[in-house]
Amino acid sequence: MYQKVTTFTEFVLAEEKEFPQAKGNFTLLMTHIENAAKIIASHVKKSGLVDIMGYTGLTNTYGEDVKKIDEFANKLMTDLLLGSGEVFAVGSEELPDFVYSDKKTGEYVVFFDPLDGSSNIDVNINLGTIFSIYHKGDGMFKKGSEQVAAGYFLYGPSVMCVYSAGNGVNGFTLDPSIGSFLL
Repeated sequence: MYQKVTTFTEFVLAEEKEFPQAKGNFTLLMTHIENAAKIIASHVKKSGLVDIMGYTGLTNTYGEDVKKIDEFANKLMTDLLLGSGEVFAVGSEELPDFVYSDKKTGEYVVFFDPLDGSSNIDVNINLGTIFSIYHKGDGMFKKGSEQVAAGYFLYGPSVMCVYSAGNGVNGFTLDPSIGSFLL
């Protein structure tokens, strides 16, 4: 029997329709975040099979040793977000300072931890990507009440996305057979 399902992209598009001034920029940004999470999930599942385990010899802004998978996830997120044209700047646990788009364009600032709990990868325990999105404006630091959206991706036996843009919290699970997160 057929049961209607809602993909993450369909959900974000439906939310966007609630804002008459929306032009699709936020939906495009969320698509880039979703794609980054799918790529990270793929690499996490391959840990132990490819050369992404072990340390880089570097430390992050908190003095923690950086793993190869941290470095990979951070570069991927940074490149995809800044390359989207929608992001003015990113801030990451793995970066000592903000990274700005080359053209200084984009209307959003995204803060993220590309791979929270990466020390768990060696013992096959869940880890995730955390993100928070704000509109670009005066100054980089904003009140939580000014947040546009936030969420996390959890990489484990299944890959989940928990997301909110201020109107409730919704959970999605990646269906690997179709490559989409389903509500």
